[in-house]
Amino acid sequence: MEVKIRRYDIDWLRVIVFALLIFYHVGMFFVPWGWHIKNDITYEWLQWPMRFLNQWRLPILFVISGMGTYYALSKRSIGKSSWERIKRLGIPLIFGMLIIVPPQVYFERLDKGQFIGSYWDFFSTIAFDGIYPEGNLSWHHLWFLPYLLIFSLLLGPIFIYLKKNKTVLVDWIKKQIQKPFGLYLFIIPLYLLEALMEPFFDITHALIDDWFNFCFSIVLFFYGFLLISTGDTFWESLKKVKIKALIVGIFAFLGQVFIWLFLEDGYVVHFTEALLKVTNIWSWILVLFAYSAQFLNKKSTMLAYCNRAVYPFYILHQTVTISIAFYLMNLDWGLFPKFCILTLGTFLISWFIYHVIILQVPLLHPLFGLKSKSKV
Repeated sequence: MEVKIRRYDIDWLRVIVFALLIFYHVGMFFVPWGWHIKNDITYEWLQWPMRFLNQWRLPILFVISGMGTYYALSKRSIGKSSWERIKRLGIPLIFGMLIIVPPQVYFERLDKGQFIGSYWDFFSTIAFDGIYPEGNLSWHHLWFLPYLLIFSLLLGPIFIYLKKNKTVLVDWIKKQIQKPFGLYLFIIPLYLLEALMEPFFDITHALIDDWFNFCFSIVLFFYGFLLISTGDTFWESLKKVKIKALIVGIFAFLGQVFIWLFLEDGYVVHFTEALLKVTNIWSWILVLFAYSAQFLNKKSTMLAYCNRAVYPFYILHQTVTISIAFYLMNLDWGLFPKFCILTLGTFLISWFIYHVIILQVPLLHPLFGLKSKSKV
């Protein structure tokens, strides 16, 4: 019988990356890139930390999710595991699309002059007319949930097979990742997708036409499962490669910055940038796992609380951010005060809704993906 060993570092990393997501979405209000609503002044320099964070923040979540699936399958059959995924991802998705996301669309329509009236007028008349962006029904930031659900259902039978059978694939990976740069073999499929597929498919988060993002993300999800399948071999390999990965990651990102600032588009530039991008993504994923394993693999009461809260926070946060931002956007207060108000307001209001309302009403728990406390 397989003994389940809790990796507290993975739990901490999940919490930290989701917390960074709040900072990232607050930042989206201030950068020149398109977003649902924008501040009256945008800041060019802010794009650099945002670009850096943007490249690896979601990829590492898909890897972590793949690892979590490995542990989930340790105690469930494929049927029970699939049903659990449907409940824990599907119910919050539907609830989120019907209740949580509509205020985001409402404030966007107000800002663009596409609707005039109260939120109730919007919700009771056109909130569910058509598919966003032409219509108003959307999953917005919750797009991660349907992707994760489909990945789990598609790869579930393969994962069950890999767990129950000693396979050549897992044995081969164990041998490769023990080599000095063996963990970097994982960038090869990512590079092929980035170089050959990304130019033809824009990232839409709409699932049905989001082919590059879908394929790139499912590969990362699969990687998470494979890496955790190697057991201690993965964690020992991280110890050996962490300094190298940190250096490679720094230079890979600086190489991208050089290309963005000084080079024109072309085939050579495209293939070079694609290599630098996937190298940067994978390097920072390795760095984060390595240093989390070194410093964060410790049980704590704070971790237990945060690990349970992170899913409701994820569901709530962007609606809270946009709701606050709408009333700040045209105030002449500058970047720092607005950024602080948005960040602190998002955390505090999300925490209040979670701690004071959601936790106290058991009927709300499945709507926000909460398991019973005994299972956490």
